Amino acid sequence: MFVDYAKVSVSSGKGGDGAVAFRKEKFIPAGGPAGGDGGRGGTVFFKADPSLHTLLDFQYKRKFKALDGEKGMIKNMYGKAALDLTISVPIGTVIREATSGIVLADLIEEGETFMAVKGGRGGRGNTHFATATRKAPHFAEPGEAGKSLEIILELKLIADVGLAGLPNAGKSSLLACVSAARPKIADYPFTTLSPNLGVISFGPGDSFVMADIPGLIAGASDGLGLGHEFLRHIERNTLLLHLVDSSSEDPWADFRIVETELAAYGINVETKPRFVVLNKIDLIDEETLETLLAQFRAETPLPLFAISTATRTGVQELMNAARAKLATLPVSNRREPIGMLPKDDKPLFTISIEKGQVYVVDSPRLESILAVTHLDSGQARVRFLGILENAGVIAKLREMGIPEGGTVRVSDTEFTFHD
Repeated sequence: MFVDYAKVSVSSGKGGDGAVAFRKEKFIPAGGPAGGDGGRGGTVFFKADPSLHTLLDFQYKRKFKALDGEKGMIKNMYGKAALDLTISVPIGTVIREATSGIVLADLIEEGETFMAVKGGRGGRGNTHFATATRKAPHFAEPGEAGKSLEIILELKLIADVGLAGLPNAGKSSLLACVSAARPKIADYPFTTLSPNLGVISFGPGDSFVMADIPGLIAGASDGLGLGHEFLRHIERNTLLLHLVDSSSEDPWADFRIVETELAAYGINVETKPRFVVLNKIDLIDEETLETLLAQFRAETPLPLFAISTATRTGVQELMNAARAKLATLPVSNRREPIGMLPKDDKPLFTISIEKGQVYVVDSPRLESILAVTHLDSGQARVRFLGILENAGVIAKLREMGIPEGGTVRVSDTEFTFHD
């Protein structure tokens, strides 16, 4: 099953908390602090893998989280850093931020890697907080929280040659005729519901990849039919073969419909290398074919070919021409322009007043520091109050008119305000 779109959630690991520990060794009465640092949290990466050709796996697993770093230990031993998490995706995967749609990465080369969310930094142990006047600190630093991101994965197939045309123009038949690919073929429109890839080989080291794109209809650029689902795959094709059913009621009108949709979607039809291929010529007489050839030559300067996949008439000549044309063209793996996520302008804290005149401080960072603060230690309490002062919490409380003896709550812990 071919899937070219998925929405996933990725989260990096939290850094390990620093340790509060002291040396307790014989003959060393004042051993001092010996708490080790916490380990780094795991980082989440995406990596382009040539063995993958669909985003199907992301239909079953949509949430990915790296491991947390380990806590610091006694004797100044560091906590173990968490292993990074690498998520494999097909070559040609575009990674977008889900809310804004900003392109974060476009992985078009084998092994190309993108760091989605960085693991949290490990907290420092109490060894780092010893001073001349505070020789036995009873507090440490918490590990930095991990980060989360909602991501859109969008696969744009990378093929040298793309087959475009209305439904039932014979695209799948041509791919099956010239490669080992076996797409579904039937005598009704929309037989092909997902792109198929085939390799056209002329000998060792001499080949190109061709993609059968599901049929387009009028309004496809606006999402009608299969719409944007598959137009995106044409963007990266170096050469486009526009197949037209020569036995249809009006082949020229069919040609114009697809050309119009390509232009409306944003594909530059003035510069995109294309061949016009009149297919199914075995179903029309020679006079009709000559009339069609004359009409197309008069209306478009594009190279024109007439083939029949049923009898293989003209097929090899078309493949030879495509091969020769590709040799003159630069590879068109057009990379999406990369954007930048806006900086997080969320304030460090907010303060609200609940019933009973309780001033509630909401701050994930301050709450995480409080969580590893030993409040039964006078030193730790003084340090935490100093952190509140430096963060601007105390000044904001004064500005809000907190009374002497007022109650301040951070997380589940309440303090009495004394100015």
